[in-house]
Amino acid sequence: MWNKKEQEPVRPGQAGPSYTPPAGAPAPPPPPAPAPRKQSAVIGPSMHIKGEIRSDEELLVDGEVEGLVESRSLLTIGPNGKVRANIKAREVVIFGSVKGDIEASERLAIRDKGQLIGNIKTATISIDDGAYFKGSIDIARPEPKSNAKAG
Repeated sequence: MWNKKEQEPVRPGQAGPSYTPPAGAPAPPPPPAPAPRKQSAVIGPSMHIKGEIRSDEELLVDGEVEGLVESRSLLTIGPNGKVRANIKAREVVIFGSVKGDIEASERLAIRDKGQLIGNIKTATISIDDGAYFKGSIDIARPEPKSNAKAG
């Protein structure tokens, strides 16, 4: 005959029944590692920087910068950003104003109310309605990747 053993509900603070896998069963996989956080830097609205800025991480400029700005990642000029500098970055997005030449290896976007006075060299460009641009544009073709093996 079969006996049903009644289990009492587990109350908060009380340990519940523990599970023990049968002998020879594979161990459960470890929990996934947390995704790495993207590093980013911010030049805030109250900051005024004169000189050279070089960054490997994403950079948001929402203050004033004069000189040279280089980034191997995304460079965003925020709505309060006023940049009087030449810029070299992988990707540039402009919401504020820039006076200077820009070289963006992947893409450049001038958003609504964004302003750029300077020359552009980039592979991809977008200029929203309401944006202002004065200068020249040089669309650079990405360098072809060679699939042939030397040998």
